[in-house]
Parts: sequence; C-alpha cells; structure tokens
Amino acid sequence: MYTFSNRLKIGSLILMALGLVGMGIGFFSAPSTVEEAKAMVATHDDGHGGGHGEATHEAAGTAAHGDEAHGTDHDEHLLHQLQNRPWSATYVALFFFFMISLGVLAFYGVQRASQAGWSPMLFRVMEGITAWLVPGGILLFVFLVLSVLHMNHLFVWMDADTVAHDALLQGKAGYLNPTFFLVRAAIYLGGWIGYREISRRLSLAQDASDDNSNFVKNFRWSAAFLVFYLVSESMMSWDWIMSLDPHWFSTLFGWYVFASMFVSGITVIAMVTIYLKSRGYLPDVNDSHIHDLAKFMFGISIFWTYLWFSQFMLIWYANIPEEVTYYVTRIENYSMPFWGMVAMNFIFPILVLMNSDYKRLNWFVIMAGIVVLMGHYLDVFNMVMPATVGDQWYIGIPEISAVLFFGGAFLFWVFRALTKAPLQPTRNPYIEESRQFHY
Repeated sequence: MYTFSNRLKIGSLILMALGLVGMGIGFFSAPSTVEEAKAMVATHDDGHGGGHGEATHEAAGTAAHGDEAHGTDHDEHLLHQLQNRPWSATYVALFFFFMISLGVLAFYGVQRASQAGWSPMLFRVMEGITAWLVPGGILLFVFLVLSVLHMNHLFVWMDADTVAHDALLQGKAGYLNPTFFLVRAAIYLGGWIGYREISRRLSLAQDASDDNSNFVKNFRWSAAFLVFYLVSESMMSWDWIMSLDPHWFSTLFGWYVFASMFVSGITVIAMVTIYLKSRGYLPDVNDSHIHDLAKFMFGISIFWTYLWFSQFMLIWYANIPEEVTYYVTRIENYSMPFWGMVAMNFIFPILVLMNSDYKRLNWFVIMAGIVVLMGHYLDVFNMVMPATVGDQWYIGIPEISAVLFFGGAFLFWVFRALTKAPLQPTRNPYIEESRQFHY
C-alpha cells in the first residue's frame, strides 16, 4: 500500500497556498474602470517585444478623436480584456490539469476495452490520476456557471447585447446559449466521472472476487465509454475552447484537443509511475513498461503534430479571411508561445524520444515529460488567451500562480487517491502477462 509522504503532502499544500495568494493578487490587480485600464496599458512595459500595449493605447486615442462612439467601445473592450486576464489564467490552468486526468481516463478505457496484456500493472496509477476528475470537474463546472452569470467576459456569445448585433451569433444561438451550454457540460462531466467511478469499483471488486465477472463488466463499460467519450470530447472542445472564438471553427478541432490531452495524460502516467518505482513501490514494473509509455509519448506527439499541421496548412493555403484571422492573431501577437509550443511538442520529442534506448532511461523520460507538459500548457494558453485577452497578455503572477495552485491540488488529490488501494492488482486475468512483460 502506498503511503503519502509528508514531504510530498507539504510540498503540494505549499504550492496551493502560494498559488492561491498569487491568484488573489491577479484578481485584485485587475482594473475596475476604463480609466484604470487605459492607465495600466500606458504604463505597462510588455515583456514580449511587441510594444502592443502602447500601440493599443494610441489606437484607442486615435479612435476617440476620430469617432467618439468607436473609441468608447474600444476602451470597454480593453477593460474587458484586462479584467479577463486573471480569469483566463485560471481557466487555462484549470482546464490543463483537468484534461490530463481526462486523457488518462481515455487511455485507461482503451487498455480495458482492448484487453491489453502489458498495462494492468499500471491500472492503479491510472485510477489514481483520474481521481482528479471529480474535484477538477466540479471546479470547472463552477467556473462555467460563473461565466454564464457574467462574472467574466470570456465567452462573448453569452452577452445578449453582443448577440443582438451579430447575425452569425444569432444563427448559432440554438446551440450556443447559456442553458444548453450548462446542460451539455453536466452531461459530459457526469458521463466521464460516472465511468471512472464504476470502472474503479469493478477494478477493486475484481481483486476480491473468485471469478472474472467484474473484469468482463469492466470491459463492457469501457467499450461503451469510448463511444461516449469520442462524441462528448469533441463537443466539449467546441463548447469550452472553440466557442471562445465563436466566428471561427475547424472540423479537426476535436481531434486536435484530444491529441493534446492524450499525450499529456500518458506523460503523467509515465512520470508518476517512475516516481513510485523510485520510492520502492511497483516492484514488478520494469523498463519495458516505461519504454512502452515513452513510445506512446513519442507517437501521440507525432499525431498531434499531424493534426496541428493539417489544420494550419489548410487554413493558410485557402487564405479565407474569416479563417486565417485565428492564426494571424496568434502569429502576430503570440509568436513566442505559438512557435515555442510547436518546438516543444514536435521538434523536441522527435530529437529526444526517437532513440529506443533513451526510452528506457527513467531520468530521460522525466526530462522529456516536463518539456512535453510545458509545451501542451502553452498549447492551451494559445487556444484560450488570444480570444479572451487579445494582445494584453504576458506570463506573470496570475498565470504562474494558477499553475501552482491547480498543480498542487492535482498532486495532492492524485497521491492521496493512490493510498486508497494496493498499487498492484492481484486478480486481473492479464496480470501475470503484465508482470512478465519484457522485450
């Protein structure tokens, strides 16, 4: 049985405390009036080389002289962008750690439904990581409810005045409306959490059983879940991410978000497994298990790159104004995180994870995993921030604090969940095959 070490417990609580203080500073520092917003932009020395704050301020001034109504609208838009920043930073970190847990759940479901023989030794690790779905899902739903209540301006289609002057949003109102939005979110979360709890219970019951009936039930539930997951994950990506840019859409977007969460989840499985093994747990997990996880890290990184390039190349080549705007804003205003994300999620895995021998070096897999996770955090950052804060971005106290808080909470909850059951299943029909897994 795994014991939650005091050092890890205290460390995660410290991260949560530091993150909570920093997030509070971010919300407290947000402007409350147009004058405060304009003063903040005028005095802000942005750290990413664009001088966009001053340009925005000058543009606002020019617009005010040329057209007072337009200038007022611009100032209000600027205020909303700056007010959105702590909310957006919170949302990025909250969604990032939730998608890790959801990616692990998908990988777990695939292993169960395919009756894979190599992975049962890792099932308890996966079940521990997916435990974050419950608190993470609750926090995410509360955030969406606060958005519907207009506590922030992240989802512009939730603003009735905006919709009243936008024919395109009016055409989407049957789907993009607050009530249906929350109903869908409840269905997604209920389905994902429900499967996780049912599968976990059947997994533990199998160890105490004298037959394979619980294993068979788990297989059936997993097969059904994967069908639900493929539909709900795509719709979730439209609702929670793509609708931040309601004038833009991509038919690849659901797969793109899936690839990001899938590789992030597998990476965390590998990192947690290596940590537990280094502490003397999981004695039957060997280098071949780690090698297979690293192979998935490499393979899904290439899959993510294929989807990223397919989406980018087709939109760039077609050069349709309402489509290319999505990438123009990111390349012009987010060039460092945009291209940095591509390097960390594609070039880095190609260089370091292609070699088979390196996949068996635990320290090397940990190093690669840290870079991959940072890259996919930037991926979520690039999906959310341009639509919500525009060019008023930089990575500072709100962004770092949100990662610290939710990262600390994630670690605390996951490692606490790992203490609830033995880390190694005993009655899985494939447990001996997994124990003897070598190549």
